Amino acid sequence: MPDPNPDADALIRRSFVSAGVSIAEAGDPNRPKRALGFRDLVLFYVVTGISLRWIATAAAAGPSSIVIWIGAWFCFYTPLALSVLELSSRYPAEGGLYVWSKRAFGDFSGFMSAWTYWTSNLPYFPAVLYFAASNVLFIRQTAWAHLSNNATFYIVFSLLTLGVATLMNIVGLDVGKWLHNVGALAMWIPVAILVVMGLIAWHRYGSATSFTLHSMTPSTHFNDIIFWSVLTFAFGGCETASFMGEEIKNPRRSIPFALLVGGVTVTLCYILGTAALLLALPSSEVSNLQGLVQAISKTASRVGFPGVLPVAAFLIALSNIGAAGAYLAAVARLPFVAGIDRFLPAVFGALHPRWKTPWVALLTQFVLGAVFIFLGQAGTSVKGAYDVLVSMGIITYFIPYLYLFAAMIKLQGEPAGPEVIRVRGGRAVAKLVAALGFVTTTLTIVLSLVPQPDEPNKPLALLKVVGGTGALLLFGMWLYVTGKRRAAKIF
Repeated sequence: MPDPNPDADALIRRSFVSAGVSIAEAGDPNRPKRALGFRDLVLFYVVTGISLRWIATAAAAGPSSIVIWIGAWFCFYTPLALSVLELSSRYPAEGGLYVWSKRAFGDFSGFMSAWTYWTSNLPYFPAVLYFAASNVLFIRQTAWAHLSNNATFYIVFSLLTLGVATLMNIVGLDVGKWLHNVGALAMWIPVAILVVMGLIAWHRYGSATSFTLHSMTPSTHFNDIIFWSVLTFAFGGCETASFMGEEIKNPRRSIPFALLVGGVTVTLCYILGTAALLLALPSSEVSNLQGLVQAISKTASRVGFPGVLPVAAFLIALSNIGAAGAYLAAVARLPFVAGIDRFLPAVFGALHPRWKTPWVALLTQFVLGAVFIFLGQAGTSVKGAYDVLVSMGIITYFIPYLYLFAAMIKLQGEPAGPEVIRVRGGRAVAKLVAALGFVTTTLTIVLSLVPQPDEPNKPLALLKVVGGTGALLLFGMWLYVTGKRRAAKIF
């Protein structure tokens, strides 16, 4: 028998979703397919958790960066991972951060946490794809060196790779995940190569860097403290898989163990990679601007393995393409769930009729990503605007973490079933862990506001970043109010 009142049925389903219940529990048959297994999830955490460029950045700062890595891991990554672990086992629904913030503080907070996270990732796509393109040139360094300043090459490469990643994710997460998985494998292999070469250089010539108590003690000068926030930024990403909670097979079991394995891999890659690079080269010969591939090139020349460079360059490029595809897939779920809740136009909550993927949200990200790709290679004035957008991206990237840690504290008051994985020590310890993460995130935001030392007009730079971030938040508020009115008219 046909449903006599399909609109009412749809309203009931949407009201369940709006209450923070998962799409599956709401009984909607038109939902994404569960495509990510445990192995896929581990590799997803690796590809979104590691950014290889930070290894060279850390090594350029000297051996004290290893201590800073450990401090960032303890003060930020550990609270983040523990909070994600508990919240995703409490509420394993599509949207992750959006659902948790909404559950704790209401619709507005849920929308704003998703809005700031989503917009902060838009400058990420050109940045990571330009980095991939620059590494491709090292595959045939002599023949392709002339392309290093060719804007057309960077634009075409970035558009093609972003297009392929978008298409794979639209066809289905069961297809798109292979790009993420291959990218994850390509992410840690260059680190393994670097570690092996670093040990060989140490065995043959001794350590190129003096590891003493003095050299490993982090400087407390203000400019050096700003650097601490950079390495804290590098540990972000372990929350992304939870955005796809409805597309993970048995999320309450898979996410915690995958997060543990992925977290150990990410931490070891950063610390061991930095230490190995400093064993092979003094920090003065490592440039955070040149990146990991040139550090590998110098190390390979020193130990007599020049043939390693093209392989490492290819893998680094592939890993960054995989990371772009993974973030594209995860972050698109935020406008998708906002579309389901009618805070964005309903078309954002639509699934592809054949592949059951949020195709409108994915295509929207492709279009906006393409705009930012062109901005990244535009004229000087627009390039300056793009740099401001990147600075804004860092700040807006950390605002959602404030919501996440605050939600972790607030939701301790809700009852937890036996399937929930709690922080050991009970509510008091869980709140303390989340508070540590909240304070670290706040300090990182404050430090990110400080202009770079070589900035000629620091007050103007600060005004641009603060003003731009404020404008972005106000625009998000306007979208929320508009969406709220739209939903009220429909219901």
